[in-house]
Amino acid sequence: MEKSSSVLFHLVASVLYVVLLLLPHPVKSDDAQTLLALKSSIDVSNKLPWVGGGSNVCNWVGVRDCFNGRVSKLVLEHLNLTGSLDPTILNRLDQLRVLSFKGNSLSGQIPDISGLVNLKSIFLNDNNFSGVLPAAISSLHRVKVIVLSGNRISGEIPPSLLSLRRLYVLYLQDNLFTGSIPPFNQTGLRYLNVSNNQLSGEIPVTAALVHFNASSFTGNPRLCGEQIGNSCEDKTTPSSISPSYPLFPNKHEGSSNRRKLIKIIAGSVGGFVFLLICLLLLCLMCRNCRKENGSSTAGAARRSKGVSSVEGEEGSGTGGNTGSGMGGNNGGKQGGFSWEGEGLGSLVFCGAGNREMSYRLEDLLKASAETLGRGSMGSTYKAVMESGFIVTVKRLKDARYPRLEEFRRQMALLGKLRHPNLVPLRAYFQAKEERLLVYDYFPNGSLFSLIHGSKSSGGGKPLHWTSCLKITEDLATGLLYIHQNPGLAHGNLKSSNVLLGSDFESCLTDYGLTMFLNPDSQEEPSATSLFYRAPECRSIRKPPSQPADVYSFGVLILELLTGKTPFQDLVREHGSDIPTWVRSVREEETESGDDPASGNETSEEKLQALLNIAMACVQLVPETRPTMREVLKMIRDARAESQVSSNGSDHSPGRWSDTVQSLPREEHLSI
Repeated sequence: MEKSSSVLFHLVASVLYVVLLLLPHPVKSDDAQTLLALKSSIDVSNKLPWVGGGSNVCNWVGVRDCFNGRVSKLVLEHLNLTGSLDPTILNRLDQLRVLSFKGNSLSGQIPDISGLVNLKSIFLNDNNFSGVLPAAISSLHRVKVIVLSGNRISGEIPPSLLSLRRLYVLYLQDNLFTGSIPPFNQTGLRYLNVSNNQLSGEIPVTAALVHFNASSFTGNPRLCGEQIGNSCEDKTTPSSISPSYPLFPNKHEGSSNRRKLIKIIAGSVGGFVFLLICLLLLCLMCRNCRKENGSSTAGAARRSKGVSSVEGEEGSGTGGNTGSGMGGNNGGKQGGFSWEGEGLGSLVFCGAGNREMSYRLEDLLKASAETLGRGSMGSTYKAVMESGFIVTVKRLKDARYPRLEEFRRQMALLGKLRHPNLVPLRAYFQAKEERLLVYDYFPNGSLFSLIHGSKSSGGGKPLHWTSCLKITEDLATGLLYIHQNPGLAHGNLKSSNVLLGSDFESCLTDYGLTMFLNPDSQEEPSATSLFYRAPECRSIRKPPSQPADVYSFGVLILELLTGKTPFQDLVREHGSDIPTWVRSVREEETESGDDPASGNETSEEKLQALLNIAMACVQLVPETRPTMREVLKMIRDARAESQVSSNGSDHSPGRWSDTVQSLPREEHLSI
């Protein structure tokens, strides 16, 4: 009897649990009412045409994006909003990823928004905020971008910001901060500016801070440190000490003065003789230089032909050229780069944030170089500077095309792009026969390595669908950011041009470079690269387009789902049977005992959702493909449904975290 009662109890409990799961979950807050409350507190001029009455809040002005029906991106910029922000109102928008009140007239203290646990980017710059920066901001562990410049915030920079491990941008310039700079050590910190405050003390020499130059710290007279070339030694001067005089005059003072005068005269005569000798030696050296002028000119011409001796190496192994300087030719002072007189021989930092970096061309040319990969665009190197700072340097294959002005314009455009899902372009070097691009170094390798491991012939395994959703959302977000610039496209999207960031986020690289290919070149792209390209862009003479990027994105989704490189033309080979082919590949993994989809109904639904997105992207007619904004919405809808149905996260055991933790920390690029 007791056993029957126990079975009945468990059966009833199971039924109740299922019923609870099927019941609709109540929404935590009414975002429409929250936004109307926010409007009443800061919109005195009625700039926001928000009304209630059941209208779709996702279509309201300033609501740039929604997630599962909730506001996830609120951008209210340059609207002359006034008053102060009420934290009790803001914290109800707990699905916000991006919050921006840039360029208004808001005042009061920065609100405690610790309830916005999903927040990634905060833009409160160019307002009238005052008071101290609440330390509670450090509880927002997902935050990557904090921009608070152009206010009147005082007090110390909270040391608790060190706990924000994902911090990517920190702009605190043009405020009233006092005290010292915390020892920021986040490896992902790429942009920092604390200039024009009242900071004091020594700038910490950490792995993150040592690479920012004086422009990040200027306007703080009491700061010192090697980054700004201002020594932190004791500044006490004799003028600050009361002068002391002897009570009685020294009787030997007169003779001592005479001896000093004799020494001064003797030193002056000796210096004059030494100067004459130096002038004679200089004349002799000039005469020798004129005799050897012909041979030195020939030597300079020879030195101008190479950046690094690694160009002669084959493959992309780990030992490519470790220890060789980027300048290559040890006989040349700067590795053969001797065109400073023509105004082309300097390292040009592009973008306001990029100019904050402290290395120079000389540091780059003396760096040890290791070949990472070769491709249609050129060769890629890992450059380790003497300071230990590491960058990625791409040497373009054809430095003659396009013309210099066109090259500079494109570099200026690409250098301004700044997004967590893009590998930032830091600087470029342009000379007669050399074009170098400098990017951040990503030690976690490429998406190609994640999918295929050390194999390059389709030997990888499909990823779990949660991993596929995370990766595709990252890439779609970055690609949409590129496409928001009219006429700009990636042009070379493939898994080897996707790098894994410090938090294993997927970041696009090599974007916007296809215009540097010589249109008259007879060289054909590799088979792998060819099958990522849309049919209308198979010829090198066809310029890249945004619809072509969408096609490549669809091929990349199929690569994620199958674990196979696009070694064949999927559309022409399989046509409408691509879903059947994808399922057959994943079934093979199931039969081998390694089921990436867990074999449940939810997995099948999400697999179908990803397949539908991929099929929409790889349509043969460009006009029938969705835009990246539409693609991103489809991905986010699928991901939102998956999180509700699975009642879990992408970081659950056996999914995304297990995938990335098994990776080696040092992977090489296949570009």
